[in-house]
Amino acid sequence: MNSVYQINKGIDRPVVFRGLTAQYIWWLGAGVLCCLLLFAMLYLLGVSIWVCVLLVFILAGGWIWQVYRLSKRYGEDGMMKKMAAGAIPKWVKA
Repeated sequence: MNSVYQINKGIDRPVVFRGLTAQYIWWLGAGVLCCLLLFAMLYLLGVSIWVCVLLVFILAGGWIWQVYRLSKRYGEDGMMKKMAAGAIPKWVKA
């Protein structure tokens, strides 16, 4: 009666999706969702379909590029650390 147990080797590793880590995955999803809502809103307002598609592709492409750039620059926790450092009052830093 031997038991076989699976070993989970992914513990304490960051979540990675196509090069994006941690909170950048959520930022990418939120930006793409906003672009989708913008497309629907413009389409319902009667804007030409080609203008809607072109505008949304440009905005979504820029958003994706920016999120990948931030992910590469700051890494998994660097962006949060930078934002936290900026929130410290100057009299505490001195």
